[in-house]
Amino acid sequence: MYPPRVLITTDDFNLADEVAALRANDKRVGAVCTFTGTVRDRNMTPTLATACAALPPEGAELARGGPSLRSAAPQGDVLSMELEHYPGMTEKAIEAMIDEALSRFDIFGARVIHRVGLLQPLDQVVMVAVVSAHRGESFKACEFLMDYLKTQAPFWKKEETAQGARWVDARVSDDAALAKWGIGATNA
Repeated sequence: MYPPRVLITTDDFNLADEVAALRANDKRVGAVCTFTGTVRDRNMTPTLATACAALPPEGAELARGGPSLRSAAPQGDVLSMELEHYPGMTEKAIEAMIDEALSRFDIFGARVIHRVGLLQPLDQVVMVAVVSAHRGESFKACEFLMDYLKTQAPFWKKEETAQGARWVDARVSDDAALAKWGIGATNA
């Protein structure tokens, strides 16, 4: 009934087409929640204390146990970003994330598209779309999947700045966001 749940591609995607395919002919769908991430022209890494401030106590405590403190200073203007993945492993990991979302939330389906290769500021990088009967479940599942993707999906990100290229790890705020779901980051 639904399109493939995971697509890793170098090609851009059309959000309207993806949503239409996800909800096609399913009269149960009353809500669609989407998130589209794009390449920014700068990178800023918050400290652990800043990231934990917005979390409930149990999430903040989980987050403090994992990541190390990082600088809050700007990391330089991003000229381009290159994403790499391990074909097969990446899709399998994201499929498992979607399975987890289906077990946690009352949703009918989800689709994740993630681009790889060389990307420029303003390019679309990732899309998460979730369909359900009601908006609350779609919102939660979409946020859960993005939080999971940011820290647990096996992608390697390299940013090109005026100072040169550098590999980028998940940010403290991403680890803290995952912690609010009761999941400790395993990438540290």
